[in-house]
Amino acid sequence: MTRCLVIGPYLRTTEARAGTTRADGSVRPDAVGRAPEARLAEATGLARAIDLDVVESGIVMLSAIRPATYLGKGKVDEFAGLVKSLEIGLVVMDCALSPVQQRNLERAWSTKVLDRTGLILEIFGRRAATREGTLQVELAHLTYQKSRLVRSWTHLERQRGGFGFLGGPGETQIETDRRLIQDRIRRIEHDLEGVKRTRTLHRISRKRVPYPIVALVGYTNAGKSTLFNRLTRSGVLAADMLFATLDPTLRAVDLPNGPRVILSDTVGFISDLPTMLVAAFRATLEEVIEADLILHVRDVSHGDTQAQSKDVDQVLAELGIPPEDERILEVWNKVDQVAPEERERLENLAARRPAERRPRLVSAIDGEGLDGLVATIAERVARTRVALTVEVDAADGAALSWLHRTGDVLDTTTSDDGVTTIHLRVHPSREGQVRAKFGERVRASVAS
Repeated sequence: MTRCLVIGPYLRTTEARAGTTRADGSVRPDAVGRAPEARLAEATGLARAIDLDVVESGIVMLSAIRPATYLGKGKVDEFAGLVKSLEIGLVVMDCALSPVQQRNLERAWSTKVLDRTGLILEIFGRRAATREGTLQVELAHLTYQKSRLVRSWTHLERQRGGFGFLGGPGETQIETDRRLIQDRIRRIEHDLEGVKRTRTLHRISRKRVPYPIVALVGYTNAGKSTLFNRLTRSGVLAADMLFATLDPTLRAVDLPNGPRVILSDTVGFISDLPTMLVAAFRATLEEVIEADLILHVRDVSHGDTQAQSKDVDQVLAELGIPPEDERILEVWNKVDQVAPEERERLENLAARRPAERRPRLVSAIDGEGLDGLVATIAERVARTRVALTVEVDAADGAALSWLHRTGDVLDTTTSDDGVTTIHLRVHPSREGQVRAKFGERVRASVAS
């Protein structure tokens, strides 16, 4: 197991410059409300998620970023001694390093250095299980690596000569590597286009049997997969670690006294999520874009739950889903892990929200609050469907079968004169088909 040092180099905010520590000795939060201690703990968790042996970690508060090494010379020398004495094999910097900064730090410390983006890419590479996930991660990794070929490896500066005695100097090795990476990127993008077409076909197929889509989103380790398992009674991996699951999972769920829905568990979000990952996983995240209802799962027992919520909102906004989107329903998870007074505060806070935006407090582990959540899901999903009543001949099996395929049949009754009355919900895009097929035998109804 590789011995690892995690460094949190964080810029001081205006408030922090006035006094970097509180009375209790802790460091003040940054501009987005995320405490440096929490940021470092998250980075340490990311490192341990790929089985690194974190032997030391520390916070460095910076007044400015040094272009050459990110850290000041004194800190670089200090950590050089620490790396040598502890026999560190990898240093994780919880920030975004430029290729030059990464190269200079590796030279100064004589060990491999990984920044936050590289670390997240490593985790995604470990977690990807499907061909689609593997392709998406490789695309993001190559996009990241393409700008980092200027490293400490001198072979990249060698030139390949031309043919014959009079051949020119040819292209440098680094140019060859860039070209090979670009060729591979093009092949992966072509393969992912095929994956995207396949997903589109699957989505069209689901619309033919129009089950509503309910997508789970949230910060990594917020409990999405545990909640998914509770609602679907399935066995998706759910562990107390960052990015325990990566590939999307879809399951059909029959809601009590409600319709059948497709529940989608997506990859967890995280602060400073690399933009190339958002781009690479866009085909996967389109399940969220197309969803009828989006459950934003939050870990309310976490000290940085507000900052985590803002990070999720930011990623959703990049997908074209603003925080005020009426499809979003917040689910405040892990209420079993908060103190009674904090629980009361959360309940009062939720009660003050408008009814349409009121969060649901649950515990995915012990099932608390899930009945109310399921009822809310059924009620919210029902609003996205049009309720109709259709009368058909009881002997017309083809018509009855068509209605069952087209919408969600709620109730069926047959009168003595052989007329079957069907109450159903259909997607708004299918209402016109139903009315065109059955004409005056269709009327709007209030679904129960």
